[in-house]
Amino acid sequence: MKRLFEEVAYLAYHFHWPYDQIMALDHRERQQWTAEVAKINQRFNEQQA
Repeated sequence: MKRLFEEVAYLAYHFHWPYDQIMALDHRERQQWTAEVAKINQRFNEQQA
């Protein structure tokens, strides 16, 4: 359950998506979006260093 809250918070923070829209995604799709945002953040942080 903790992981679900983390995924929802992460996507809501980065995409400003409403809770209902995030929860409408299946688990695999939420994980894919989370992974994509993480990649973007990683590249951004590497460029800033």
